[in-house]
Amino acid sequence: MQSPEAIIYLVDDDPPVLKALRRLLTVAGYSVKTYDCPQHFLEQHDPQDHGCVVLDLSMPQLTGLDLQRELTARGSSLPIIFLTGRGDIPSSVQAMRAGAIDFLTKPVNDDDLLDAVGRAFAQSLAARQSQMEMEQASQCLAQLTPREREVLHHLIAGKLNKQIAADLGTVEKTIKVHRARVLQKMQVTSIAELVRVSLLLGIEPAQS
Repeated sequence: MQSPEAIIYLVDDDPPVLKALRRLLTVAGYSVKTYDCPQHFLEQHDPQDHGCVVLDLSMPQLTGLDLQRELTARGSSLPIIFLTGRGDIPSSVQAMRAGAIDFLTKPVNDDDLLDAVGRAFAQSLAARQSQMEMEQASQCLAQLTPREREVLHHLIAGKLNKQIAADLGTVEKTIKVHRARVLQKMQVTSIAELVRVSLLLGIEPAQS
């Protein structure tokens, strides 16, 4: 089952296409919202939305590529699957370089679309999980004292307690206390986990 928050946003100015795609995806078990105008989609779009966009390439006023650029500018991480009624290789290349999941030609093959949606949902879920992990890690980091942050930088550099104590001008016993508090506050149980979380946050190890 997909997350109840995950939605497929269909954007196409052709009503019969919208109806057919909605039926296919709904039967496949997905939650679907349809828009016959890209402007209407943008008016209701939330950058925190989870799922994917199935988007027509050729629409009046605002093309699919225009909408892709606008979503990127707004900080949206929704994966995009493009549909087109004609083989437009330059646009396909441009769309894929900008991060599109797939570029399918109408009339789209049902299995190809469902496969692309499955990949898009997996990417969206991974991005959402990564964002949640980042936010949690940032909250944990905010709980560290300035001294504990200093110790963290040395810990992820692979230094022993006695080396850190010498670098910071204190005793090894004090570093052991700080080390335990850092691991506890960062909600990790090992230095390897601490290193992984620190990389996620962009924290650099202390220089030797």
